[in-house]
Amino acid sequence: MMLQQYTKEFKYNFNLAAPVMLGMLGHTFVGFVDNVMVGQLGSAELAAVSLGNSFIFVAMSLGIGFSTAITPLIAEADSEDNFAKGKSSFKHGLVLCSILSVVLFILVLLSKPLMYQMDQPEEVVVLAIPYLDLVAISLIPLIIFQAFKQFSDGLSLTKYPMYATLLANVINVVLNYILIFGKFGMPPLGIVGAAIGTLVSRVVMLIFIYWLLLIRTKSKPYVTNIKVFVLHQPMIKKLLNLALPSALQMFFEVAIFTAAIWLSGTLGKNAQAANQIALNMASMTFMVAIGFSVAAMIRVGNQKGLKNYLDLRRIALSTFLMGAVFAVFFAICFFIWNQWLPTLYLDLNDLKNLADNTEVVSIAATLLLTAAVFQISDSLQVIILGALRGLQDVKIPTLITFIAYWMIGFPISYILGKENQLGSLGIWLGLVAGLTAAAVMLLIRFNFLTKKLLLENQ
Repeated sequence: MMLQQYTKEFKYNFNLAAPVMLGMLGHTFVGFVDNVMVGQLGSAELAAVSLGNSFIFVAMSLGIGFSTAITPLIAEADSEDNFAKGKSSFKHGLVLCSILSVVLFILVLLSKPLMYQMDQPEEVVVLAIPYLDLVAISLIPLIIFQAFKQFSDGLSLTKYPMYATLLANVINVVLNYILIFGKFGMPPLGIVGAAIGTLVSRVVMLIFIYWLLLIRTKSKPYVTNIKVFVLHQPMIKKLLNLALPSALQMFFEVAIFTAAIWLSGTLGKNAQAANQIALNMASMTFMVAIGFSVAAMIRVGNQKGLKNYLDLRRIALSTFLMGAVFAVFFAICFFIWNQWLPTLYLDLNDLKNLADNTEVVSIAATLLLTAAVFQISDSLQVIILGALRGLQDVKIPTLITFIAYWMIGFPISYILGKENQLGSLGIWLGLVAGLTAAAVMLLIRFNFLTKKLLLENQ
């Protein structure tokens, strides 16, 4: 009976989370297709995409993390039936995300010379720079799209971002096939073709979600007659107080995974390619946890608006439980198929690169065993973080993520990840330690806050 009070929320949680999962999985699936297609060109090309994307991921983490501040504000205004508050939150969030997208694009371009200072294989750097130039431009439509996505999620219209993302994915896959390999009379552009596919698909994704929100009765008043030059300082301040810590939370996590890519690069192109494969597989399962994180953020935000703190705590715990169940399932899959999954990315019939490709598969298989372990803590920490954002508690969780990833996780990765220590496995053991520390500390924080709210409102 005790368990039933949580399991009865599973259906609603899943219905809310599923479109987010499918959209995010579709988004990550494009990365999977990119990696599989580029992997056919060789391990150097795969490592180059990994290196180029490592810069993009850092910028994306700031942009996406920043945009998440919009969702709890919209969810709270929606439950209060306060249209003016909701529209103001969306408008100011859209303007701030648009400005941030241009700033991040410029910062990525300015950071390119760092590639030569990072002890990466030279052939990989030469391939990565033209790829990065084009993908950097795609940050602008991507982060503006995120503002619309987070707004749509806040209204519980989680299907619309999914539709836009899935359309973008189809376009990306088709363009990749044509441009990477030079089909239908086009010249083969290699990894630059993959970058063009990414850019075009993200522009289409932004246009499509705007159109979807424009034709829906509930969302149309929010996305029309937006007076972007009429801004109010209190709302900007409120959004920044939520958005900047949220951006830092995501940055601290993505940055440690980016550091893992760079540390892998110091071990050679094969270690870096293997890291990219394992990271891509782990990120696909992580998108399921992201779905539950968004569901937790929306539902906690709604209950906060209603001031129903008993249900708030129960509903949040139900999302944590669901996330844990799915994470254990994925962990088992990684344990069973760790040897086979990496072979999807490389051509083992390519005799010229057989030695390199075989080594990549061997390293990636070991890393997937480690990924199986951190599935559970990684899922829990992001779902709990979503619930805390729904409570609009962002400052202490930001400190927690910094301590977990950069004072616990990274030192372990750096020390154990050296060639004369455990190499790639050591890097990933640091990730396990950081994610587990984050999950434990965030759960303590959530437990403390919700019990305090219950005591104050008895």
